[in-house]
Amino acid sequence: MANYLSMTKEELAVEFETVKHEFEKIKGAKLSLDMSRGKPGADQLDLSEELLGLVSAKTGFKSENGTETRNYGGLDGLSELKKLFGEVLGMDSENVICGGNSSLNMMFDTITQGMVTGFGEGPWMTQGKVKFICPSPGYDRHFGICEYYGMELIMVKNTETGPDMDAVEELVKDPLVKGMWCVPKYSNPTGITYSDETVKRIAALKPAAKDFRVMWDNAYVVHDLYNTTDPLLNIYEECVKNGNEDLVFQFTSTSKITYPGAGVAAEAASPNNIKMLKARMTVQTIGPDKVNQLCHARMIPSIEALAKQMKRHADILRPKFEACLKQFSDALGDKGIATWTTPKGGYFISMEVLSGCAKRVGELCKEAGLVITAPGAPFPYGLDPEDSNLRIAPSFPGVKELAVAAEVLCVAVKYAALEKLVK
Repeated sequence: MANYLSMTKEELAVEFETVKHEFEKIKGAKLSLDMSRGKPGADQLDLSEELLGLVSAKTGFKSENGTETRNYGGLDGLSELKKLFGEVLGMDSENVICGGNSSLNMMFDTITQGMVTGFGEGPWMTQGKVKFICPSPGYDRHFGICEYYGMELIMVKNTETGPDMDAVEELVKDPLVKGMWCVPKYSNPTGITYSDETVKRIAALKPAAKDFRVMWDNAYVVHDLYNTTDPLLNIYEECVKNGNEDLVFQFTSTSKITYPGAGVAAEAASPNNIKMLKARMTVQTIGPDKVNQLCHARMIPSIEALAKQMKRHADILRPKFEACLKQFSDALGDKGIATWTTPKGGYFISMEVLSGCAKRVGELCKEAGLVITAPGAPFPYGLDPEDSNLRIAPSFPGVKELAVAAEVLCVAVKYAALEKLVK
């Protein structure tokens, strides 16, 4: 079938009737499918079956430096995991804090510290209505943290090389702009990796606010789909070169490496920032779940072991992404009504449909028994200015189920586009 944008009104009407019939047939199947969140599938969780059996009275409860993991203490985590995460993030291990299973929790706590006690310039909450830069489409939970504290969220466009840095450099001239969210590798949801130039420009920022912080959520740093990896410049090294070592907080976790419900998160920063974080933590906690950390240290004792685990994940995820992308290409490739990313890693595919159609696609998917991420979610306040972006999460369903889900999505995209074009 020809490109929809080149068809006559009469041809569009005929095609619309065909797609309507196809849609009603799908509805009659009473499907129940879910592509709404980037959760690992059960087959991925099974890869870590050994994890919780690696620490017992038989194997011992002490870490490599003799720490008794069953007892209090160890505020910043086990030394072997600090070393591993340091290698992953390109940081010295003494500048790493290992916590519980949620990096989002560490991000929330760091933002809370900015609000309540500040980063050397007094609490943000006493300085006026503070603002945060939100590259979009981006991660909705990042934006939710800022919304929780009543910040003003400022959207800047995420390009193929990262945030629109011309816009960012202009925005940081405002002393009430206190930070920026970043997912620098295989970004959620676009799958892009920041270019060297973008990383260098972020590291060289000279914000009017001395307590401005970049929240560098490197959630997908080791999540390649293929045998190659997108290179990412070391943000901290670039910050040091520019006299900006306190500019960035880095985050990552094992959430999609082992168990999301029983993983280990890490935060890395400059010595000065780590000192401020620990000052809060000494009041906040006695220490993390060190027994679980020891399980992880024994299952993933090195970067080489981590690479083997991630290859196993990639072998499961890659066919799911490829099935989804093939369906998009077969059903929508020549229609002129949608484009999508072809990521080399991460957990998402980002699709752009005709302006004004994304919410309608979401409604149609729901009618057909398919749950997708709410259109608009990857934008501040849930408001996509073009109403055109869809975040697709292929990881959770099986390959066969995913092919059906992708087919449903494609029919919904065609339906919404034709509905608009016919009118």
